[in-house]
Amino acid sequence: MTKSTPKPGQQLLHLVFGGELDDVKSVTFKDLHKLDVVGFYPNYAEAHQAWLAKARETLDNAQMRYFIVHLHRLLDPSTQKAD
Repeated sequence: MTKSTPKPGQQLLHLVFGGELDDVKSVTFKDLHKLDVVGFYPNYAEAHQAWLAKARETLDNAQMRYFIVHLHRLLDPSTQKAD
């Protein structure tokens, strides 16, 4: 998969969040009230850095998972191919 480079000044909003899963084979969280919203980022590169840092912090907990959500794809479907 190739990633497109955003145009200068283009904001491609991403959300990084995570939490403890019921089962590592699914994406069902144990407690939605305990979700960890790491933050919102203007591009994939910054979101990936934040995701990686949180994933490394929680490496000892196999049930803990963090995700990157491409919010720009939900807000503007024309950005489907851009990251």
